[in-house]
Amino acid sequence: MGFKRSEIPHAVHDGTTATELPPSGPGYKVYKRRFWGLAQLVLLNIVVSWDWLTFSAVSTTAAEYYDVSESAINWLSTGYLFAFCVASPVVIFTLNKGGPKPAIIVTSTLLLVGNWIRYAGAKAQGGIFGVTMFGQILIGLAQPFCLSAPTRYSDLWFTDRGRTSATAVATLANPLGAALGQLINSFWAEEPHQVPGMVLYLAIMATVASIPSFFIPATPPTPPSASSATTKTPLLPAVSQMLKTLEFWLILIPFGVYVGFFNSVSSLLNQILSPHGFSETDAGIAGGILIVVGLISSAILSPLTDKYKHYLGTIRILVPIVAISYIALVFAPPSSAGIAPSYVIMAILGASSFGLLPVVLEYLVEITHPFSPEIGSTICWTAGQLLGAVFILVQDALKANSRANPPLSMRNALIFSAVVACVAAPFPLCIGLFGRDVRRRRLDLDRGVNLDEVQEERIENVDITGTGTDSRRLRFGSRFKLP
Repeated sequence: MGFKRSEIPHAVHDGTTATELPPSGPGYKVYKRRFWGLAQLVLLNIVVSWDWLTFSAVSTTAAEYYDVSESAINWLSTGYLFAFCVASPVVIFTLNKGGPKPAIIVTSTLLLVGNWIRYAGAKAQGGIFGVTMFGQILIGLAQPFCLSAPTRYSDLWFTDRGRTSATAVATLANPLGAALGQLINSFWAEEPHQVPGMVLYLAIMATVASIPSFFIPATPPTPPSASSATTKTPLLPAVSQMLKTLEFWLILIPFGVYVGFFNSVSSLLNQILSPHGFSETDAGIAGGILIVVGLISSAILSPLTDKYKHYLGTIRILVPIVAISYIALVFAPPSSAGIAPSYVIMAILGASSFGLLPVVLEYLVEITHPFSPEIGSTICWTAGQLLGAVFILVQDALKANSRANPPLSMRNALIFSAVVACVAAPFPLCIGLFGRDVRRRRLDLDRGVNLDEVQEERIENVDITGTGTDSRRLRFGSRFKLP
């Protein structure tokens, strides 16, 4: 299955006509309306992530309001992350069978209900922690529907000239929401009695952000590119084959680890810094620096990746920087230079992590085509949320006691994150090594490369050279084979 180069027309934009389309060929076109759906994904990801860290940035204040421990407040983040994992199978099915719009509508519905239930729990006299937790879990169930949708949406609506940027904009809106939560919530709830007001503001924002979901277009009238028009491998065979693919695991393991540590560090940042004399506001600024610098980095790298397609090279540069940043984070909070080293490390960690995120997601889609994009991205995100929940529990357990110097220090927790981050680093660096030829299959198809002919040539070369490679191991979907 494939297209000859002469059969692939150029994608065209609104207000233009297709150039040199063959009489029998399809007319590929991109539509301006695609930005409406992209904007809605951005809004939902901002709000759902802001909701996640509602209480983390003010963990001490929230614990006093609800009359619970800070560990109980941590469970508001942890339960949210576990809820993501529970919803993931439904997310894959919804995106695979219905596309992005049903997933966006589910997100909006759960977001509305969850936020107002949280407010009911917060508004009750003295706060009812169990009701707040239930609302938080509903919001956690909403998150995977909008966080896993960007790769599916960009594949459905964008060409190869804009997919990475579209995925970056929608995906990185999620940590942007976390940054806003870190920065703003500490000002909204400086005292325990201000916690219900903070939750109310977020419920109103969630309501406003959810309404447009019901009015966005579901699919483009015509596909934007050849790969978008290609029939995807059925869901169950695709999942089965993906889990047997070495390159998928080389991406999944570090993705899960680094997203997990971003989740845990974001949730515990106040507890990491406060033993060294820093305030909740200082922690909020550090979290904001982490994410704002990361967004700037991604805004630079994503268009460059769309232009030059240097996916693997970018991964090999940024992964070691991420690992080194977690090592440096061990030494930053107790530094005699004050809060500045922590701010610097947060900036470096944010720039490398956020620059890496959309590149990895799009590269995974490229090398696993014709598997539907949401399969790999949802599995990767689920691993990140699951490990994030586990890391929060582990790092909370590694917190020093009140008799330590300084009391309640998170040094052991940070050493744990540094060690695991370094262990995960070699996996993506091995992609394409040891004689494995990893192709950007979706890009090849858009450029007119006949993938069947390429694969047959490889199999013939294997037979001629007598390397003993079993061609059955190269199968990749019903008609495509592994690179």
